[in-house]
Amino acid sequence: MTYLTLLGSTGSIGTSTLDVLRRWPERFGVYALVAGRNAQLLASQIAEFKPKVAVVADEASLQELRLELRVLGIAEPELAWGAKARIAAAMASECGFVMSAIVGVEGIEATYEAIRLGKRVGLANKEVLVAAGDLVTRAMRASGAELLPVDSEHNAAHQCFRAGRRDEVAKLILTASGGPFRETHISDLESVTPEQALNHPTWKMGPRITIDSATLMNKGFEVIEACWLFDLEPKEVEVVVHPQSKVHAMVEYTDGSVIAQVSATDMRMPIQYALTYPERADAPVPRLDWTQAACWTFDPPDFRKFPLLAKAYEALETGGTAACTLNAADEIAVEAFLSGKISYPAIAETIAETLETVPVRQPQSIGEILDVDQESRAAARQVVSKLLVKTRSGAALSA
Repeated sequence: MTYLTLLGSTGSIGTSTLDVLRRWPERFGVYALVAGRNAQLLASQIAEFKPKVAVVADEASLQELRLELRVLGIAEPELAWGAKARIAAAMASECGFVMSAIVGVEGIEATYEAIRLGKRVGLANKEVLVAAGDLVTRAMRASGAELLPVDSEHNAAHQCFRAGRRDEVAKLILTASGGPFRETHISDLESVTPEQALNHPTWKMGPRITIDSATLMNKGFEVIEACWLFDLEPKEVEVVVHPQSKVHAMVEYTDGSVIAQVSATDMRMPIQYALTYPERADAPVPRLDWTQAACWTFDPPDFRKFPLLAKAYEALETGGTAACTLNAADEIAVEAFLSGKISYPAIAETIAETLETVPVRQPQSIGEILDVDQESRAAARQVVSKLLVKTRSGAALSA
């Protein structure tokens, strides 16, 4: 029996992971459920999966969780709150697998410590490698930890790489749906609303990642992650737009052969793959129907329309903390767009100016990464404030 610590149990990846675990009660158990502030959902998860430990974000959420458990008549597991408890749950000796599914930099420390101890980790948190890729991969090499990607594209790439040796690889090809503005003229992007940007044609995701998919920033983050995960140079990772989202990644080998991974667009597929690797267990979702006619297209991305994809490649080439700043600035810029403070094109403008403002460092600890993250967020907020003043001044002059 393998016992899991699930970081981010109440999020979309967390709930999908628990759905997969329901299929394997004799093989997997839950050691710890780590959540944010959704005490009601966490209480129901505790009732079903009976973890030894449950962790929430803050003390107020802990009190709410206790109340929910009393209402359900459920005996309390060991309860705790905050970053230290989150890290302890990931490091516990009883835990044999850590699913890293916390959104944001809050998941970096716990994931890093699990890797440092040599645990098997399923990675669904992009910030771990985007912000701290060098430190994480060094820790992985030192401890022998196994990092299995859960993100659909990287999980697909992991499967494609099993077809040959690393020295036989010519390049990795990541696919992007193109988002809702794939066919929108660049001149029309200024008037894009948050509602339009949140209308993703393929995936149902959280607000930030949906906007990142619209700008292709998410694909840029995936390029950064892929380079760390698979020891690739930026020039060895290519992005193509594939609106049908059936091919999740391809690997081209030196002899010209291309191995593609194709599956249903359901996160339970890569989650189960990571949990059961190297075994291939029975499909947790309906299989593709190959009797139905289908047309799959692949096109190069328009870097003028999606400048943030280029910014990701630039951050990779720069190295150091550049990608950490890229990620932090993006989170602030997307938040500002969703709240109506800046326009859709100003997301890229905010990120570009923040990258110019925050100096690049060579971090030696996760603490330094988190410091740069906070500095970058502050710098991005200043850029947003400046853009907001500029917009209001222009509107006043027009009036």
